[in-house]
Amino acid sequence: MRKVFWIASSYYAEGLPFSLVQQVSVQFFTAAGAGTPVIGLLSLLGLPWNFKLFWSPLIDLFGNKKRWIFVMELILAGVAMLLIWPAQTMNLALAFKIFALMAVMSATHDMSVDGFYIQTLPESEQAGYSGLRVAAYRVAMLVGNGVLVIIAGWVSWFACFALAALMLLGLAFWHRAVMPTPAKNTAAKGERWAQVASSVRSYLAQPNVTWALVFILLFRAGDAFLFAMVTPFLHSLGYGLVARGVLTGAVGTITGIGGSILGGLIIARWSLQRSIFALTFIQSFAILAYAWLAWARPDVYSVAAVAAFEQFAGGLGTAVLMVFLMQRCQKGFEATHFAIGSALMSLAATIAGSYSGFLVRDFGYFHFFLLSFAAAIPSLFLAFFMPSGLFQQERKRYEKTEVPA
Repeated sequence: MRKVFWIASSYYAEGLPFSLVQQVSVQFFTAAGAGTPVIGLLSLLGLPWNFKLFWSPLIDLFGNKKRWIFVMELILAGVAMLLIWPAQTMNLALAFKIFALMAVMSATHDMSVDGFYIQTLPESEQAGYSGLRVAAYRVAMLVGNGVLVIIAGWVSWFACFALAALMLLGLAFWHRAVMPTPAKNTAAKGERWAQVASSVRSYLAQPNVTWALVFILLFRAGDAFLFAMVTPFLHSLGYGLVARGVLTGAVGTITGIGGSILGGLIIARWSLQRSIFALTFIQSFAILAYAWLAWARPDVYSVAAVAAFEQFAGGLGTAVLMVFLMQRCQKGFEATHFAIGSALMSLAATIAGSYSGFLVRDFGYFHFFLLSFAAAIPSLFLAFFMPSGLFQQERKRYEKTEVPA
């Protein structure tokens, strides 16, 4: 039972700073009256997650991962407290710098937690706790973009950031007390560097790797455009902080979790190869619902229905991409291979999101959402024409792997 608690709390601690950087920052800048080009550029805060692989070996080479987790969570708590300063005057330039610092620390913390999980748990148990990890991470995003944003609207941004800081501080000391001490890595530093290089080479040597890389890069392109502008769009419809916290935080996150679970069940039942196009189509089609919102400007119930549907469809797409990324991971290099794939995935979101605000400024929301749908079309073609060898290769590999009871 103790293991369940530290796994859940550590992945909650992963999700909370991510939500602050990628979601709450957008709410903060929107509330401060920033224009859509500036809000779109907040997507650049995702760069540390895109390039975290470049400093990931430091976590293996120096200290143990439990100590890294404790120190990073202390720093994240301090950085969250720093956000109180620009919140008093809505100093956006200072706020951006602090959010950028939080992004770097959060990406480092993510690698520490993931590495600790892989190092501490036996391989036979790692898959069994994957659902708990995802659920805890999603709950953190619900707290960030839902609870904390609602508190900011009802009370103040001071209360929002102070509560976030206290949660992270409490998590740091909780993890120091309950996490087991990891075994010391006895491999020489030179051997560990060689392992990193070998893992990257093995990823790029996979058959049909070009198809895989292009699919990973483009799969969430349309969704990335949309995601960056949902908050300012709802603001333009007249919804304040509390309403946005409910619509995109509470309603959206819950339906997104439901979509991820259903997508996983569908893939498990019919296989990724047979379900990839249908699930990708639903994810892309949902973008058009926002184009309808921009055109019709209906009542709040229709807005809630569209927000719920789009997040549900995005959850289906998340299931597709997570399984696809995991199927690209070769035995012995699972952590590094998954990190490579997830970094490529988020790079597309960072680039697309950074341009989104300028497109809204130049074309308006209705045409912007149509362009977002157009950006999703390449992923549909890739899903439909994906070489069957990608899936056959994985099926044969897993048929040879003993599945733990």
